[in-house]
Amino acid sequence: MEVLDKVAARDHLPDLGAVFDAHVRHEFEDRDVDATMGTMTADPYVYHVPTMTGGMGAAGVRNFYSRHFIGKWPKDTTVTRVSRTVGTDQVVDELIVSFTHDVVMDIFLPGIPPTGKRVVLPHVVVMKFVDGKVSHEHIYWDQASALAQVGLLNADALPVVGGEQARGLLDRTVSLNGIIERAAPR
Repeated sequence: MEVLDKVAARDHLPDLGAVFDAHVRHEFEDRDVDATMGTMTADPYVYHVPTMTGGMGAAGVRNFYSRHFIGKWPKDTTVTRVSRTVGTDQVVDELIVSFTHDVVMDIFLPGIPPTGKRVVLPHVVVMKFVDGKVSHEHIYWDQASALAQVGLLNADALPVVGGEQARGLLDRTVSLNGIIERAAPR
């Protein structure tokens, strides 16, 4: 009976993947700060690890979303899911975010004027939930790849790659180890 009770309790849990998807839809498609905040707990936080941007608490997250995130993306931004892992209180998505850097983007390139360059960047988003609402988001990407793609780092002179990272996630025919071969003595 105990196993059946656990299954029944699990079946009544909110669909965390659906909440995650609604949260992202409100951010990128609806561009609606209030709707996005409605998917979150009373005391959330958002942390973009590579650039240490985000917000703490409802007021801090709302301020960050309003001033730097929601509606501040290029119009051609796309988000492509590569994989998803759903736990009892957390969802982890592996995503590819693509855009043309034609607007100032405080979260990726603070203080850098638009370069007009295309950026294709793998991300990992770790979204934690409390009572079916987003408690926090930890977002990871390779900042060196972003800088190389907009021309601020020379990928040929450093052990860095650009948009090839994302292509390698989606296409198993993409050649690996190029960075090692490039560095090998001749």
